[in-house]
Amino acid sequence: MNSMLESTIEMPKKKVSKNYFTQETEDAIVLYNNTLDFELRSKIYEEKIHYAFFKLTQNIIHTFKFYHTEVDNLEHLQHEIIVFLLSKIHLFDPKKGAKAYSYFGTIVKRWCILYNDKNYKSKIQKVSTDELFKDDTHSCEIEPNNSNEDLSMFLDKYVNFVSINIYKLFPKPYDAKIADAILELFRKRDNIDIFNKKALYIYIHEMIPDAKTPKITKIAGVLYDIFKKNYLFYLEEGYTKF
Repeated sequence: MNSMLESTIEMPKKKVSKNYFTQETEDAIVLYNNTLDFELRSKIYEEKIHYAFFKLTQNIIHTFKFYHTEVDNLEHLQHEIIVFLLSKIHLFDPKKGAKAYSYFGTIVKRWCILYNDKNYKSKIQKVSTDELFKDDTHSCEIEPNNSNEDLSMFLDKYVNFVSINIYKLFPKPYDAKIADAILELFRKRDNIDIFNKKALYIYIHEMIPDAKTPKITKIAGVLYDIFKKNYLFYLEEGYTKF
């Protein structure tokens, strides 16, 4: 399988198009999986599938800024991902209703999240807690001068307070579910590296697949307001109201 990629990993000499993953690509993947002849499969892959996989991995890496890598050339990273996609290509079943573009795009995003999470630990310090809530409409103006231990203590109390009162703060069960998913990132903050805001949305979508980004942003905004109001009080008074 790797030999199939050795001659094709360079950027394919093909006219760039926004519609790189077409119905022709979808059909080619099905044909590839239903073909037993190795030479024919290799031809199908090189002519109909490789370019789509190359562009898919390239676009996801740049869209979600998955730049915490062990390689200097991102095309080398793409090579690793494409090899992984080929190891999973036989699992794609169009009868289950999913489109190949969505199916393989999800695989790429999950692979990149795990890969970045591992490499991020060895590169930079964890981003401040406020990164989770940061949004164009909710920019942070807090400049804490106390220790990380104090902030961690405050966060524990904050998460506990919101968790206990979650249905008072979010009467609608679905809103409460999203709020709890966001809080879960704080509960596991020692094991999760927050390296990219878009990646955080992916984490939440993994927990609640049908959650819409505007809804997540709205719930995060409410949580941010609670956090900011109480954290400012904590900085000024030295104790929490929780």
